[in-house]
Amino acid sequence: MTPKDAADTIAAISTPLGEAGIGIVRVSGPEAAGIARSLFRPRRPRPQLLSHHLYLGQIVAPDTQEVIDEVLLTFMQGPRTYTREDVVEIHCHSGWGVLQRLLELTLACGARLARPGEFTLRAFLSGRIDLTQAEAVLEVIKARTDAGVRVAAEHLQGHLGRELKEIRETLLDLLARVEAALDFPEETAEVPATALAADLAPPLEALEALIASYREGRLLKEGLLVVIAGAPNVGKSSLLNRLLAQERAIVTEIPGTTRDLVEEVITLGGVMVRFSDTAGLRPAQDQVEELGIKRTRERLAQADLLLYLVDGSRPLTPEARQDLEDIGERIGLAVINKVDLPQELNISDLQQSTSLPVIKISALTGDGIDDLKARIVDLTLKRGLNTTGKIVTQARHYRHLSRCRDCLHQARNLLTEGEAAWELVALELQEAIRELGEITGQEVGDDVLDRIFGEFCLGK
Repeated sequence: MTPKDAADTIAAISTPLGEAGIGIVRVSGPEAAGIARSLFRPRRPRPQLLSHHLYLGQIVAPDTQEVIDEVLLTFMQGPRTYTREDVVEIHCHSGWGVLQRLLELTLACGARLARPGEFTLRAFLSGRIDLTQAEAVLEVIKARTDAGVRVAAEHLQGHLGRELKEIRETLLDLLARVEAALDFPEETAEVPATALAADLAPPLEALEALIASYREGRLLKEGLLVVIAGAPNVGKSSLLNRLLAQERAIVTEIPGTTRDLVEEVITLGGVMVRFSDTAGLRPAQDQVEELGIKRTRERLAQADLLLYLVDGSRPLTPEARQDLEDIGERIGLAVINKVDLPQELNISDLQQSTSLPVIKISALTGDGIDDLKARIVDLTLKRGLNTTGKIVTQARHYRHLSRCRDCLHQARNLLTEGEAAWELVALELQEAIRELGEITGQEVGDDVLDRIFGEFCLGK
């Protein structure tokens, strides 16, 4: 955002367009109060709008005196606002027509249309929030589970940002000791390499814990991808329907009914789980089925967890043996379906063909489905679900944390390999500090800010 942009007064619709009880138009910037005075006619005439008060009145077009809507308006004087600028919010009846008309009036009175995420960008640039908190705003908006909301709320309160700033302060102190020894060797005490290497242990330990938390953080943010695979007609679509408790996929006795990926989402153990029903694995009968099987194999490679189905009413086929061998050591379950029918599958034969745990179900009757759901959660979250603020959910954070850790490992190696190369140690510490600053926003470039805030909706 350029200095000229920062001086602009911006406006946007802050609620989704559509028919609802309330819609909000938000205005922020030096002209916000003037725009409110131009458009708002309070029910009871007042000499001025007091900050952080709510007023009932009408929005009136300045040129025609046409009454647009009866509204509630609040004026909030900076810096005690979201952006630390003067902010006006107009709470009107929701609907595309009235919201668009109110927005047009604010723009005609001197505001410009806000870019995506520009209100939150201004909150960040004003120092009200750090970059982890700004990103948490979008996490809160997009969260689809209670656990996801809790983690996003912890981030929004700044717990993750404070943890990273504490690590960064520790590294700055260590860097200051090294640079003082380099620049003023005669005036400062000697820095023992072994002592400095030991001082790197606490920040490294904290970084490792944060990096390790990303697996659960990614599941909370993006959801767990569970792919249901197996030969045609083993009950994959029936299982999907049973898990969803609705008829989502077409089920027939004709093999090869599913030609493309069918995906739906449910919540298990506080985690969003995306179940993907796939085309049956077999030699393709036509070009369409060949494309479906190709997509199945691509989805299998992306899966967090596999459910490989076999038909318990039939012997294990050579093709199934090969599929299970190809799966190898992937996380998943070998699921024996159709246990409601007379069983011809040799379980020992199946267990010898795979290292996957074996579970029995009936997609038709629902027998074993609750156990299957519990096993999915157990395999995914063996230590339970962490929903504290010190959990990493952003791939961007994970990359910078990993690079920071690598820099500290390199610095420690330099300190423990004979005579320390102090200039190189200082460079590694500087780079580690920079990586942490990229996360919190202390050393972030405009291109990164554009990418982050470009994901926001208008009006936030």
